[in-house]
Amino acid sequence: MTEPFRIAIVGGGTAGWMCAAACAAKLDPSRYQVRLIESEEIGTVGVGEATLPQMKEFNDFLGIDEAEFMSATQATFKLGIEFVDWGHVGARYIHPFGAFGRPIGVADFFNYWLRMRETAGPLSDYCLAIVAARQNRFDFPAKDPSDPASAFSYAYHLDAGLYARYLRRWSEARGLERIEGRIVSVGRNRESGDVDGVTLASGETIRADLFVDCSGFRGLLIEQTLETGIEDWSHWLPCDRAMAVPCDRAGEFTPYTRSTAREAGWQWRIPLQHRTGNGYVYASAFLSDDEAASLLLSRLDGSPQADPRGLRFQACKRRKAWNHNVIAMGLAGGFLEPLESTSIYLVQMAVAFMLSLLPDRHRKFPMLAREYNRVMDIEYDRIRDFLILHYRASTREDSELWRYCRAMAIPDSLQDRIDRFRHRGHIREYRDGLFGPPSWQAVFIGQGVDPQAHDVLADILPEPVLAQRMAELRALIARTADAMPDHAATVSRHCPAGAAP
Repeated sequence: MTEPFRIAIVGGGTAGWMCAAACAAKLDPSRYQVRLIESEEIGTVGVGEATLPQMKEFNDFLGIDEAEFMSATQATFKLGIEFVDWGHVGARYIHPFGAFGRPIGVADFFNYWLRMRETAGPLSDYCLAIVAARQNRFDFPAKDPSDPASAFSYAYHLDAGLYARYLRRWSEARGLERIEGRIVSVGRNRESGDVDGVTLASGETIRADLFVDCSGFRGLLIEQTLETGIEDWSHWLPCDRAMAVPCDRAGEFTPYTRSTAREAGWQWRIPLQHRTGNGYVYASAFLSDDEAASLLLSRLDGSPQADPRGLRFQACKRRKAWNHNVIAMGLAGGFLEPLESTSIYLVQMAVAFMLSLLPDRHRKFPMLAREYNRVMDIEYDRIRDFLILHYRASTREDSELWRYCRAMAIPDSLQDRIDRFRHRGHIREYRDGLFGPPSWQAVFIGQGVDPQAHDVLADILPEPVLAQRMAELRALIARTADAMPDHAATVSRHCPAGAAP
C-alpha cells in the first residue's frame, strides 16, 4: 500500500486553521495525511476582523453553515468600507462590494455617468451597496440577475480569534489531527535542503513531505530556517505600527467598516455583535507609540474593554511564498496593512491555490512552486498598488505623513493605471483576482482623481434618452434600498450570537 503524502501545518491562528479546514474538507485521508502543530504557549496575531466577499465563497467551499458560523464568531454583515478624510479633510466615500449602475448601452455604465456627471448626481447614488449602507440597511442579494437587488455581494465583520477556534472544532470533528507542542529545532535534508522534520520540546520529531508555515511574522520555516528574504515595500507603505483596542458597542451598527485618515495613518472601526473593534495604523517615523495609544483611546465610540495592544510590522512580500518544500501563508508570507481587508483573502487564496497544485510522491516540487510563486506575486503586487493609491491620491498636506505620500515615487504599474484613468476613465479589468473596475472607480472618484474625458462609445445614446434612463435607474436603486430591512434586524433574525466570550 502506498504511503500517504504527509502535510504538516506549523502554527494555528486564522491562517493555520483555514488551511487545516480546507484540507479536512477536500483531501482524501487515504492519500494525504494532514497534521497541524501549535502550542498553547505561543500567542497568535489576528489577521483582521474585516473580510471581503471571497470569505463567503471560502466558507461555502468548505460547506460551513453561514448562520452557525456567524453566531459563533459574533459576526455582522459588511457591504463595503467607508473612507473618511482620505481625499481631503471632510470628504468621505464608500468602496462598495457591488457594481455601479446597470447596462444601458454598449459602453460601460461608468462612462455614461462620466458623460452626464454634471447633472446625474453622485456616482454613489448608482450603487445599491452604497445606498443601502448609508441607511444601515442589509438584505441578502437576489439570485435573479435581472433583479436590481442582485447587483452586490457581501462580506463579514468577525472576531478572528473566535473564527480560528470555530475552524479548529470543525476540522477536528472531521478527523484533522492537532499536535500540541512548541517547536525547538528544525531539521533539513543535507542534499536537497528541504525541511524534513521539526522537533518539539517533548523530544518528538514530526516529519512531512510538505510543510505549511503559518507561524506568523517570525516565519519559523520560511525565514528563520530557509532564509528566503523579503521584498521591502515600506517606502511606498510607510505605516509600520498599529494600536488595537476593543470597546463597548455604541454609535451606529453599520454594515460597513470605517477607515478614517488621521495625522500619521488611519483608524479602523469594525462593528461586531458583542463589541466594536478599533485600531490606529500609523507610521512610527511620525508618531510615537504612546501618542498613538492616547489618540486612539480619545476617539472611541464606547468605553474601552482593554488597554491598547501594540503591533509592529513591515509592508513586504516574501521573495518566494513556496521555497523548497515549505509554503508560507498568512503573516509568514508577507504583510500588507489591513486598509482594504485583504489579509484573510490572501490566506484563502493561498490555500485554494495550494490545493489546486498539491503535489504527491509522483510530482516534482520545482515546477509547482514556480507557478505558485508567480500567481502569489501577482496577487500581492496588485493589492500593493491598490493600497498605495489611497495614500498617493490624497490631497492632504496637513502633516508629515501626508506630505511624504504626496511626494513619494510610486510603482510604474500604478502610475500607468492613474494616467490611463485620468485620460478617459479606462481601467483594465483583471481576468481573476481582487479589485475589479468598480473598486478602482470608487477610490479614484472618491479621492478626486477625475478623468479628462469619457469613452466615445458612451456618446452613441442621445442625451435625453440617457438622462431618462439614468434617472429611472437612480430612483429604482433608491426604492430597492428603502425596501431593505435594518442591518441590526437582519443580524438578530439570521445569526444572533450569545454572550460575549
